[in-house]
Formats: sequence, C-alpha cells, structure tokens
Amino acid sequence: MDIKKLQTLVVDALEDVKAQDIKVYDTTHLTSLFDRICIVSGTSNRQTKALAASVREKVKENGGDVIGVEGEDVGEWVLVDLGDMVVHIMQPVIRGYYRLEELWGDKEVKIGAAKRISKRTAEVVEEAVLEKAPRVRSNINQATQTTVDDEVKKPARKPRAAVATDEVKPKRAPRTTAAATATAVKKPAAPRKKAIGTTVKVAASKTAVASAKQAAAKRTTAKRKTAA
Repeated sequence: MDIKKLQTLVVDALEDVKAQDIKVYDTTHLTSLFDRICIVSGTSNRQTKALAASVREKVKENGGDVIGVEGEDVGEWVLVDLGDMVVHIMQPVIRGYYRLEELWGDKEVKIGAAKRISKRTAEVVEEAVLEKAPRVRSNINQATQTTVDDEVKKPARKPRAAVATDEVKPKRAPRTTAAATATAVKKPAAPRKKAIGTTVKVAASKTAVASAKQAAAKRTTAKRKTAA
C-alpha cells in the first residue's frame, strides 16, 4: 500500500476515536525497517485499546497488512506494526517518560500532508466525479424545468386596488366610558322646597303633662302660704 494512503488511513482511524496530540514522523533517513512512525495519546486503557482496534480494522478494510499488535492486554502502551508504518498509542504519563519524539522526531509530517491521498486515488475519484457529472446536470435541469412549469401553471394574482392618497379620513372622536361621561357631566342639584301648609300640633307626652301638673300644684301651694 502507498505510504501516503497508509498514513491517511491511520490518522483518520485515530481521529474517529478522539485521539489526542497525533504526531507523524518520517524515519526513512534513520532506519530501513519502516518509513513512518506515529505517536498518539489516549486518556485511559479503554481508549488506547479502542484506538488500536480502530487502526487495525481501518487498515484491513482497505487492503492493508497488520503485522502485529503488542501491549493491548495492559493498555498503557499499545504498538501497532503495519510494516511500513509503526503506531505507538500511549497514555500521557508513559509518553512523557519515554519521549519517543526525541528519538524519531527529526522530520515531522504535517497532518494535512499525512491525510493527502495518493495520486492514483485522486485520479480515480476525479474520473468518478466526471462520470457522474452529466447525470447530476441532467437531474438539475429536470428539476429546474419542473419548477418553471409549476410557476407558469399558477394563476397570476390580481393587484389590489390603489387607495387614493388625496382623501383624508375624518378622525373619530375618542371613545369615553359611561363612568367618565357621568363624572364629566354633573346635573345641578335641585333647590330645596319650603314646606307650605297648616301647622299640625303634636300632643305632649305623658311625662311633660305630669311635670306641668306638679309645677302648677307647687305654685298653688306657694300662693296659699303667702295669703295666710
């Protein structure tokens, strides 16, 4: 398999499982055993195992060879040997302790460059796109024509009658409630009528009559004493 395609598959497989701090290095000038080395971090044993499994499955699906996998039982440092490329999946503490970047990190391959597909793959993709292009254009033209036909079939809407701007509508008087009207308009109070007619005498009460009799008796007794 082409080395560019292989490193692209590896980076994609690692990104699918949310790998951290992916680094790819060119090692052709350091050793003849492999051309690329990839160093990546996983936050836990479970994630390192998942990253190794993702790389292994991705490469096998695309016709690549997996030479072997080491350290998968523990999960602190998993090594995936792909022949031309070796992938080191490490937990951050282990990665910081062994510092493989200092041993193999002379020539770093940018992730964008690592993800570029080979020239032959690009040609195949381009041919497929060109082959499908007439079909896509035909579908677009057909959809456009259908839309135009639908628009033609729709009846045109009648324009609304224009409103004369010269006419000025009279302003309506503000509405008032019954309570406000009653408060605003008060009827003048009617003048008091004086009583007209004969005077009616009211009989004195029993207490007043008794008091009057006692007073008369006292006056009579006093006159008798004076006369004697």
